[in-house]
Amino acid sequence: MQSSAEAATSPGDVSPETLVERARAIVPDLRERQAITEEAGHALPAAIETFLKAGLYRVVQPKKFGGCEYGIDDFIRVAMTVASGCGSTGWVFSTRAQHQWQIGLFAPEAQEEVWGNDPMALAASSYAPTGVALAEGDGYRLNGKWSFCSGVEVAQWMLLGVRIAPAEGVEPTQVGFALIPKCDYRIEKNWDVLGLVGTGSHDLVIEDVFVPAHRILTHEQAQSGNPPGAEINKNGLFRIPFFAAISYCLCAAILGMARGALEDYLKGMRDRVTRGAAMGAAKNVAEFQSIQLRIAEASLSINAAETLVLRDTGEIMDIVNAGQELTVAQCVRNKGNIAFAVKLCVQAVDLLFESVGGQGLHSQNRVQRAWRDIHAASKHISMNWDAVATLYGRSQLGLPPGPAQY
Repeated sequence: MQSSAEAATSPGDVSPETLVERARAIVPDLRERQAITEEAGHALPAAIETFLKAGLYRVVQPKKFGGCEYGIDDFIRVAMTVASGCGSTGWVFSTRAQHQWQIGLFAPEAQEEVWGNDPMALAASSYAPTGVALAEGDGYRLNGKWSFCSGVEVAQWMLLGVRIAPAEGVEPTQVGFALIPKCDYRIEKNWDVLGLVGTGSHDLVIEDVFVPAHRILTHEQAQSGNPPGAEINKNGLFRIPFFAAISYCLCAAILGMARGALEDYLKGMRDRVTRGAAMGAAKNVAEFQSIQLRIAEASLSINAAETLVLRDTGEIMDIVNAGQELTVAQCVRNKGNIAFAVKLCVQAVDLLFESVGGQGLHSQNRVQRAWRDIHAASKHISMNWDAVATLYGRSQLGLPPGPAQY
């Protein structure tokens, strides 16, 4: 008979809607702990335990290891709900939850290593290929240093970008990902930043570690639509090309940050009273037309961003579940839509923060925290409007995509 903890972390017949409801029920506590999370500098163990018990990390995990195998669109709904409670916690949750999908692309032996003894094991990541995996026997010898490892302190595994060299003294010929257990890396705590303070995105160092071949996934394999993990994970979810899906873990968190900022702003403005210049008359701020206009534009921008992203991810799932492949044009368009949705969200939070008044100077102000977090999040290279919009513009002009991944 299952214990209550086991029952809570196994998906059972839980629906995507139920996962969203569970996430929404956690949001008030996340909001109350925003400042504590920033002070700690990492996602709080209590929050992670709550996510585990609610089964939220299961949303796109392979069924073979207890997951739900729901769609990327379902993942978006869960992740942005969590991030509406706390930007830092949401960023860490969103990346780790989608990493459950990426691990499902690796060879079956790798998946067994991660989840065989602990079906709830989680991974953080740093995708820039700043390390070198040198071929050695039936595996690789790995050395390198990685930055922006969000959630590294509270993860059991890391997904790291690597350049793959076939022999000593030979330049790397491939790029891919290495799946590395916590015992094989060292954390350098140096996360001292303006926004996303509570993500604990420290540096990580690996020195002379052997990695078996099954824990390496090349970009070609990840993009192929038939990765090694598809041998045991038959759902169309695991045939989505890596770069067609991975940016949604960042986008989902940003959508949630914007939604949370709007909700906090509305709560603060509904009953806020200011004194007018004439005879000290009190006036409800909600009556100011300028405030009403800002709320309308911010709210509709966030609505539009959510609608755009959910439409695209729903379309992705329809295509792969029908046994079809995404076209390059679809991938490029979706990439552009992600960046545009992020742009809309940043602009929405800017509109709100610009009118929050002197209260926004306080470090404990939640709208101010959301403003810092969303600006930090939008600096990620895959969210960069100039780079991604150029890729989309080239596509619209009939030019080749260029070197950027799509």
